Amino acid sequence: MQTSMERRITVKEVRDSMDVKDFYYELPQELIAQDPLEDRSSSRLLVLKKGNGEVEHTSFRHIIDYLEPGDCLVLNNTKVIPARLFGEREGTGGKVELLLLKRRENDVWETLVKPGKKARPGTKILFGGGLLTGEVQDIVEDGNRLVKFSYEGIFEEILDKLGQMPLPPYITHKLLDKNRYQTVYAKEEGSAAAPTAGLHFTPELLAQIREKGISIAEVTLHVGLGTFRPVKTEQVQDHHMHFEFYQISEEAAGIINETKRRGGRVVCVGTTSCRTVESAARDLKAKRQQEGMLAQNGEVRERILEEGLPAQNGEVREGVLEEGLPSQSGNMRTGDVVQAGSGWTDIFIYPGYQFQVLDALITNFHLPESTLVMLVSALAGREQVLRAYRIAVEEKYRFFSFGDAMLVV
Repeated sequence: MQTSMERRITVKEVRDSMDVKDFYYELPQELIAQDPLEDRSSSRLLVLKKGNGEVEHTSFRHIIDYLEPGDCLVLNNTKVIPARLFGEREGTGGKVELLLLKRRENDVWETLVKPGKKARPGTKILFGGGLLTGEVQDIVEDGNRLVKFSYEGIFEEILDKLGQMPLPPYITHKLLDKNRYQTVYAKEEGSAAAPTAGLHFTPELLAQIREKGISIAEVTLHVGLGTFRPVKTEQVQDHHMHFEFYQISEEAAGIINETKRRGGRVVCVGTTSCRTVESAARDLKAKRQQEGMLAQNGEVRERILEEGLPAQNGEVREGVLEEGLPSQSGNMRTGDVVQAGSGWTDIFIYPGYQFQVLDALITNFHLPESTLVMLVSALAGREQVLRAYRIAVEEKYRFFSFGDAMLVV
């Protein structure tokens, strides 16, 4: 049986190939936001209606006007760690920049090291004059380094003292308040980048959303190397995402499943929340298949009938399989779309993908030819998304991490 780490999740494309260059758009450099706004919710909001391509312009604080009682807002509560460290090689004093990507075990981290050529196994790197020491143990996929750290005290406290927030390379201004690269609901430490669509929310706005009767489900996906990694292949389907850790609690799964059963909309805040719920839906479907609860070769196994599922004229009702069957363990209910749990995902969503959970998406404006633009295009159509981006450029919206927002509904 394959584990979620071993199983590469891909999507079926609507045609044999799709060029990465199909997702390019022109962006003036001056539209890349360098600093966060003083008031998070004062960002502009472009609303794209996926049904007809209609575009509206408003302020993010009015996002509540596009949400209805019974909807569910999905937030990624990951917290960015000060993952960028600057040190020097022991013996030579050569400068080294290190980015923590993923904790492998205890004090061993997968990292991105610059310059990589001089970070061979056995190399020791000193940070803070030796307050923290890292030793390169191995070179892994894409040239990343496994580094084991040694120190006295608590690692997180040392990291908070020595590390810097890992801002994307297109942001050149110094971040004066590191909390501005965190969402107001950040809780679970582990990300190398912020889920930036959530940066627009304030506690007051979230309170108003709850008061309107909109449920809020918090999930976790620790953002890793994929955020920094450009698509280098010519064909979209040839690109592979890096694995990232996700987790969905029993409470969050219950809120999402109940929303879908009631006919409400699941509105994901950011592409990371989207990838989390869609990964969980695929893992649940795979589990059902492995447990033998779905039809094989168009036939239903005898034990499904033995469990007394609803039938018409002695036959299992059409749609029962689509809605999901109760598991032997009793953990899954008919109609569940996600199940509580954790795992690793490399799900890659691009046009042709059929969404299982998400109905609407709140997101920022993303880099040309990025996997994030491809994900948004899977929801609203490539031509409509690129047209909306051209309008955003004409209207001088602010782009990328500290920029304005977009609602695809």
